[in-house]
Amino acid sequence: MNKLRCMPLVFDPPAIPTLPVEGSADRFPVGEIFCVGRNYADHAIEMGGDPSREPPFFFIKSSFSILSDGEEMRFPDFSNDVHHEVEMVVALGLGGSHVPVEEAMSLVFGYGVGVDMTRRDRQAEAKQKSRPWEAGKTFVHAAPCSAIAPIEETGIVDSAEIDLMINGQIRQTGNINQMIWKVPEIISRLSELFLLRPGDLIFTGTPAGVGPIARGDSLEVSITGLPRLAFKVSSS
Repeated sequence: MNKLRCMPLVFDPPAIPTLPVEGSADRFPVGEIFCVGRNYADHAIEMGGDPSREPPFFFIKSSFSILSDGEEMRFPDFSNDVHHEVEMVVALGLGGSHVPVEEAMSLVFGYGVGVDMTRRDRQAEAKQKSRPWEAGKTFVHAAPCSAIAPIEETGIVDSAEIDLMINGQIRQTGNINQMIWKVPEIISRLSELFLLRPGDLIFTGTPAGVGPIARGDSLEVSITGLPRLAFKVSSS
């Protein structure tokens, strides 16, 4: 028996954010949200990096950042420059530490498509002052994400078109086979730096074409063979 369940708590803990599981009534409980930076060569160049020398780095979003398909995104406070970054999302069904690359895919529950929303002005200010830039990456609705498709249904997804449209116009497009670090390598490296747990999500990087969103925009994002994600940005 879990002793913590028998202990009185000073207040009820917040509900765990969840995502739908494609083809099921089950829900996927979201834990940590790990994000890979500059994992597509064209995006690394776009952001001023050198993909031939610079390995991807990692940052974390809080689970309160999740926004599900069909919900309305609240435009964040304290920013006038919010950017979209479409990404394949890997959902973990098992955890571990120091996981070898050849065993990494055994941790994967399934896949989705998501958007790493960024308060670019807050991020740029933090970078200029050599400060942490969580405020640029973590806020309510900073991580819109589709339903999760189980890997038993999709198989291993290592090549598929990825696209983001705003108001019916393509803004980002690419193929996930362009990732510099592949999914098993990402999982293995993350497991060296952090303790991975069931429910964790990994946003695996974005192709070139990142840019601003505006209040009232409608976004549609997709990866071939995976559930789609559509949402609108609030007009206020």
